[in-house]
Amino acid sequence: MSRQPAYDLLSLGEVLLRLDPGEGRVRTSRQFTAWEGGGEYNVARGLRRCFGLRTGILTAFADNEIGRLTEDLILQGGVDTSLIKWVPYDGMGKRVRNPINFTERGFGVRGAKGSVDRGNSAASQIKPGDYDFDHLFGTLGCRWLHTGGIFAGLSEDTAQVTIEACEAAKRHGVTVSYDLNYRPSLWQERGGFPAAQALNRRLAPFIDVMIGVLSDEPPTAGAVKTGSDDIFAAEDAALRPQIERLVAEFPNLSTIAATLRRVHTASVNDWGALCWHRGSYFRSRNYPRFDILDRIGAGDSFVAGLVHGLLVSNDPQKAVDLGAAHGALAMTTPGDTSMATLPEVEKLASGGDAKVQR
Repeated sequence: MSRQPAYDLLSLGEVLLRLDPGEGRVRTSRQFTAWEGGGEYNVARGLRRCFGLRTGILTAFADNEIGRLTEDLILQGGVDTSLIKWVPYDGMGKRVRNPINFTERGFGVRGAKGSVDRGNSAASQIKPGDYDFDHLFGTLGCRWLHTGGIFAGLSEDTAQVTIEACEAAKRHGVTVSYDLNYRPSLWQERGGFPAAQALNRRLAPFIDVMIGVLSDEPPTAGAVKTGSDDIFAAEDAALRPQIERLVAEFPNLSTIAATLRRVHTASVNDWGALCWHRGSYFRSRNYPRFDILDRIGAGDSFVAGLVHGLLVSNDPQKAVDLGAAHGALAMTTPGDTSMATLPEVEKLASGGDAKVQR
């Protein structure tokens, strides 16, 4: 474009109202803290609040008090809301609703657990043509589009909208990142993992930055332990051949990144990240036996740091370091999104510690 684009990044995705019981359980709690969150939105929010970029969200809400509360939370995060689609509410939620996500954090041997109520959500009913992507990317201007498998998996319509958005972004030279984010609950009535994989393969030719690895098997929990000093040596060795096959199949990919996690307990994990960028591999520092308050959204915070490092510095090593540090800090506070500052992220990425700052 001949002028400054309106947005550094636009995220296409669903935003949910998260109700958090704190240290308790959803099934026994009598009070909840409200947060906003969503796999694609969290990236835009992290880039705005921590890294200072201009971001917006492409989503839809039913026009009722829950929708307006979620909008208010988004506004507090600094993400532009002018592109939100507002759908008239029918008074009962028979035709359109706003999604609610009850999530407890987990502790020790009790893992985090979510109960999502998202049927008939306004975002799941976004259809091809609802957004003029040529206007967004060509007239308003945007440097980066981020979306992912959660939004694409909501419905057949959102799958087509995701394809439409990614195709338009490529026409206008906009960088596209896509987080695979396979969720079994979204696909259990629509063909399961093979159907999700088929959609991801259809989208892959339009993607520049892929988060996760397009494997032939559903993602599984756990990791192989080795005697190496590198706590993620086995995971690293397993991922690299998959990345090589992926790049051979889709040479349009410039970057592939994945977080590395070994779960000891719900509140103690090993954490790190691997990034392939234009033929070379880059690893973040390892965060062994890392203490966690709330792990939800850590991967999205990783993506925000990764995007910042690539978009602002064009430095893949800095990108993976900032991403891993931002994700780590996001797990030290409640809610889906980071409360970290850029100096905190940069300090941790460069090897800083948790000593008191006075």
